[in-house]
Amino acid sequence: MKHLHSGKVRDLYETDDGLLLMVASDRISAFDYVLEPGIPDKGEILTRLSLWWFDQLKDVVPNHVVSADVPAEFAGRGVLVRRLRMVPVECVARGYLTGSGLVDYRREGVVSGVPLPPGLTDGSRLPEPIFTPSTKAPMGEHDEPMTFEQVVAAVGPDVAERLRRITLDVYARGAEIALERGIILADTKIELGWDAEGELTLGDEVLTPDSSRFWPLDLWEPGHAQPSFDKQYVRDWLLSPESGWDRTSGEAPPPLPDEIVERTRKRYVEAFERLTGRPFRR
Repeated sequence: MKHLHSGKVRDLYETDDGLLLMVASDRISAFDYVLEPGIPDKGEILTRLSLWWFDQLKDVVPNHVVSADVPAEFAGRGVLVRRLRMVPVECVARGYLTGSGLVDYRREGVVSGVPLPPGLTDGSRLPEPIFTPSTKAPMGEHDEPMTFEQVVAAVGPDVAERLRRITLDVYARGAEIALERGIILADTKIELGWDAEGELTLGDEVLTPDSSRFWPLDLWEPGHAQPSFDKQYVRDWLLSPESGWDRTSGEAPPPLPDEIVERTRKRYVEAFERLTGRPFRR
C-alpha cells in the first residue's frame, strides 16, 4: 500500500484496488497541536465507535465504509473506505452552548451568524439545534466560523442547504440515541464529501469523543464547564495553572502526565461502552 497522508490522528493509505485504508492512531490533538504521549487504545476506540455509529446512521446518510477486514497490523484501527471529494466546509451542529460558540455568543450574541436569545450561559441548551459551519484550515492553523451565507457562496445554495440538513439530521439521531444512554451530545462535527456518483456521503469519523462533546446527563448543570467523556479533559488540563503552559506563547504544550493520559483513556472507554452497550476488552 502507498502512504498518502498523515493527519493529526489518522494515517491514510491507497490500496492496489483503488480504495483507501484509513487508520486511526493513538495520537491526540488539542489547540492545533499533536500532544505527547498518545492515549493507549484511542485509535481502536475511535474506529470501533465510528463503525457502530455509521450503522446507526445508515438510513440518515450514506457513508464511505467498505470493510473493516484489513491487514493484521491495522486490525481494530483500520477501515477500508471509498474515495470522496471532500466538501470544503467543516459541518458542525450544536444543541448546547459551550466552547468557541460560547465565546462568540458572549461577544456578539450570535454563533456563526445565528442569533441566539439573551441570558444563555456555559452549558445552556439551545432553543433548537443550529448549524454552525467553519472553514477547513490547514494543519497548524485555526478553523474560522462561517455564516450560512458564506457556505452558500462557497458551494452554492442547494449544496449548502443539503449540508445543513444532513448535519442537523446526524446530530438529531446521535443526540436521541445518546440521551437514551444517559449522555448529552452537546455538539458534533462531521465530514461530508461526494462519492463517484455525486452523492453526498459521510466520511472520516462520526460521533466520537474526538469530533463531539459528550456530557453525563445526570451531572449537567448550566452555568459552568461540564464534566465530559471527550478530550475536553485534556484541554482543561492544558489551560490550568498545573500544566504551566501559556497558550499565547507560541510554544508547544508540555507532555501529558501519566495521570492525565490514564484518566483520558478511561473517559474514551466509558463513552464507547455507554453508547454501544458493549465492553471494550483491552
